[in-house]
Amino acid sequence: MRFAILEDDPAQMEVLTGWLREAGHDVHGFGLARELMRVASRESFDLFLVDWVLPDLTGEQVLRWLRVERGNDTPAIFITSRDAEEDIANAFSAGADDYLIKPPRRIELLSRIEAVMRRAQPRNTNQTLVVEPYHFDLARKQLTMDGAAVEMTDKEFELAAFLFRNLGRLLSRGHLLEAVWGRNPDLATRTVDTHISRVRSKLNLRPENGFRLTPTYNFGYRLEKTDPSESAPLGTTTVSSPA
Repeated sequence: MRFAILEDDPAQMEVLTGWLREAGHDVHGFGLARELMRVASRESFDLFLVDWVLPDLTGEQVLRWLRVERGNDTPAIFITSRDAEEDIANAFSAGADDYLIKPPRRIELLSRIEAVMRRAQPRNTNQTLVVEPYHFDLARKQLTMDGAAVEMTDKEFELAAFLFRNLGRLLSRGHLLEAVWGRNPDLATRTVDTHISRVRSKLNLRPENGFRLTPTYNFGYRLEKTDPSESAPLGTTTVSSPA
């Protein structure tokens, strides 16, 4: 998963980053609130880990900005030394999903993160992902559409599966790039655009077929379900079969 940490203490940042990367996550660290806000305006994340006391703004202000100004409901956990009952209540009021008092403990932090992410993004523990008419065999990296096999490269399959796992979410190009290709500085974000075009074509992701895969300017892509009847040409009547 892709995490953003807002923490101005370099030592604390190093500890948290080390724990999360050891657990297999991609981590982006920010020492200033406004730095995170700038990046969050054009990038998506799976989780925010937020300190309260920062040099420029408070963590509470950042979270309220995410929730209110950006309409961003990405899970967020406070990690702070502030332990007053009023502070904890204000954090949850601002939209926090959990609250840890410093110094955090590794096992507890990872367990809290797992619990928050399980609520936000229920995981499919099976080796299949089914969103009709698409059936993903995750173990064999095979995909069928209406029962017919779709020929795809491994990266096209992984990209398609990631989009369907996050159906309805706006995902940045950087997020997609890390999720499918890993943190490879030699790859350009246009790699994502090229593969998106191929996936859209191979899976026929069109509104008239029940799905829309659309770009958001200077950000990324969103795959969402649509009502095919709303895309019917003018003058076309949709007839329902009798019950």
